[in-house]
Amino acid sequence: MTDEDRLWYFDVSDGSVTRGKGASSLTRMGPYPDRDSAEHALKIAAERNKAADRADEDWNN
Repeated sequence: MTDEDRLWYFDVSDGSVTRGKGASSLTRMGPYPDRDSAEHALKIAAERNKAADRADEDWNN
């Protein structure tokens, strides 16, 4: 088993969480270190986007 096979991914097309790169790269989010993180992929992405938006605002002002 490679390191990639040990990581977790979230498939946005159907909401499934898999270990290893099962889903298409077009619908796959990750890798995540554990199943719980992969299950919260959309929340994590939203939080990261908000942080990036705040950084952009700070940079532009």
